[in-house]
Amino acid sequence: MYSLLNMSNEELRETLKQMGYPSFRADQINNWVFQKHVYEPELMTNLPKEIKALLGTQIGFDLPEVVQRLVSPIDRTEKYLLGLDDAQTVESVLLYHMDRITACLSTQVGCALKCAFCATGKGGFVRNLSCAEIIGQVLVMERPPGSGGSESAQKIGNIVFMGMGEPLLNYEEVKQAIRILTDPKQFGISKRRITVSTAGVVPGIERLGTEILEGASFLTGITLSVSLHAPNNRIRDFLMPINHKYPVEELVHAIRKYIENTGDRVTIEYVLIEGVNDADETAQELCELLKGMKVNINLIPVNPGAEPYRRPKAERVARFQAILTKNGFDAVQRAEKGADIEGACGQLRNRGVKR
Repeated sequence: MYSLLNMSNEELRETLKQMGYPSFRADQINNWVFQKHVYEPELMTNLPKEIKALLGTQIGFDLPEVVQRLVSPIDRTEKYLLGLDDAQTVESVLLYHMDRITACLSTQVGCALKCAFCATGKGGFVRNLSCAEIIGQVLVMERPPGSGGSESAQKIGNIVFMGMGEPLLNYEEVKQAIRILTDPKQFGISKRRITVSTAGVVPGIERLGTEILEGASFLTGITLSVSLHAPNNRIRDFLMPINHKYPVEELVHAIRKYIENTGDRVTIEYVLIEGVNDADETAQELCELLKGMKVNINLIPVNPGAEPYRRPKAERVARFQAILTKNGFDAVQRAEKGADIEGACGQLRNRGVKR
């Protein structure tokens, strides 16, 4: 069976054409599913009976099961525990801002990178998610359970691939998900509102930059976010085992090349940990490492759950930020949401909930 959630609009048009149906029916089907959030074929009023019969028999669009949904009483952040067809689970997060709604998506079940301060890697790596499983997260969060009919759906305007897993180690499925998310006949999300995060997978950064340079239009304009967390190999080896494979110098070279190829700014994520990577000297070393690069720096005091690591005091964070700003960098402390429901940076994990 074909999965609708794996196909761009053009791919669905071609599939229908090969089956002997008018290709324009793809536009109608995608409008019902992605824009109107109607998943029952019998309710798709402008489709003929033979196309309705096709849906669910030859073309499916099964969504993940919502095992658990938590809502923060502090900032409205929603965290979803989603069950997949093979009984695995992933977590996704919905964040509410003054002017937008952001979905934080997972790309893998678990994570193989085992960053010292991140809960996701503690359960190990299980498998990559399919494009359909990634897209399904968005559809579920746009029309949450108990919200009523399709008229109650909410529009997600920003996507960050910052949930469970390393997106660039699931490159093809993430790439296809971006194609669908940006397709005007499907989600129609602006490329400028999509962020792909990486812990520093150098071949993935190089591939993404090359494909953008060579004209992959649906990738052009997305934001690359790199979790750096240290300006040298001594600290980064300790915090992020991936640094043994792709050391700081190699990673920074790849970032510089990406900026050169795309002309875009790269976001540098930097988790601040008391006594580990928050010293004045470390801030100055970070400035030297990134000197001349077109980057934004997000400072993130480490969240609860990363024991034995602790977040620095507010004045230490402010001092670190001031050093970066003094050296000409656009550095901000990222407003964390959902920490009270373990939905913030580094807190997502593969929970073995029986269904």
